[in-house]
Amino acid sequence: MKGAVEKIVKALVGNADAVEVSEHSDGKNVKITVRVAPDDYGRVIGREGRTIKAIRSVLFVAGQKHGKRFHLDLIED
Repeated sequence: MKGAVEKIVKALVGNADAVEVSEHSDGKNVKITVRVAPDDYGRVIGREGRTIKAIRSVLFVAGQKHGKRFHLDLIED
């Protein structure tokens, strides 16, 4: 899933080199953290949070298929 999220986020942002995605798992729960350049936060979040909600929806469906629960966090520095 880390690769899929990284590919989606890199397609959205202007500075794809600054994208960092990490994945931490403890059994059924998987936490995916995403860091982007400060100028790209708005692009990842989207208007009224629609873009990040859509990414989280994709992760939810994938989690249902694999029997896991994915959490997506956008980290601000």
